[in-house]
Amino acid sequence: MSKFKFDGREASSLRRVALISVSFAVLSIAGGCSSIDRLSQIGERPKLTEIDNPTTQPGYKPVQMPMPKPETVSYAPNSLWRNGSRAFFKDQRARQVGDLLTVTVSISDKANFANETQRSRTNKEDSGITDFIGAKTLGVQAQKVLPGRILTADGTSSSDGKGTIQRSESLTTSVAAVVTQVLPNGNLVVEGKQEIRVNYEIRELIVAGIVRPEDIQSDNTIDSTKIAQARISYGGRGQISDIQQPRYGQQVMDILLPF
Repeated sequence: MSKFKFDGREASSLRRVALISVSFAVLSIAGGCSSIDRLSQIGERPKLTEIDNPTTQPGYKPVQMPMPKPETVSYAPNSLWRNGSRAFFKDQRARQVGDLLTVTVSISDKANFANETQRSRTNKEDSGITDFIGAKTLGVQAQKVLPGRILTADGTSSSDGKGTIQRSESLTTSVAAVVTQVLPNGNLVVEGKQEIRVNYEIRELIVAGIVRPEDIQSDNTIDSTKIAQARISYGGRGQISDIQQPRYGQQVMDILLPF
């Protein structure tokens, strides 16, 4: 009976091969299901996502931020004013879970960077003995055998690096958001989603973040620059986006190939 022994490197290689095989199998199954769904939708327009509660989504998590210590509510004698109140008369701005407000997205970003670095260095090491154990007195033949130069080393290195970044982005639009959570300090967690279908392409806009009630204007709108922890996504899906994306096999090879 023969016994096989594997060292740590062989076991790691086997685990890596098994992981790659499982990954290919999962991707093949997922790609097959996705292909079947896409084949069933040939000639049809992309379907809009159903309206649902954002808090019921699988990836939804309540926002947790550092909060100040809660204060005890107290009323002054013969007064309608309550300590901690921010307004005497009630307005129609969003203030509790389920209220709506309009987010004005205005992004105009430009960046232009140019960097250049040059470096060069030259090293030379030379050491030797001119007369090793009286080599000159021993004759020409002895000088050939005995060492004269012990070490001779030359080194030269140079590098030249250049980098340029030019970027220009602009986005102006509005989207209605829903208050999904009220934090203990009164700040509001909002999330809005908008889908627009044009022919066979869907454009999707998602806005989420934390806003202060004081930053909400009298017409129940707020600028995107006043949203803390802002998450803004603008993209699409459909025939045009599908053509612009590389195939699944190419994406897998880009991840696995080391060169």
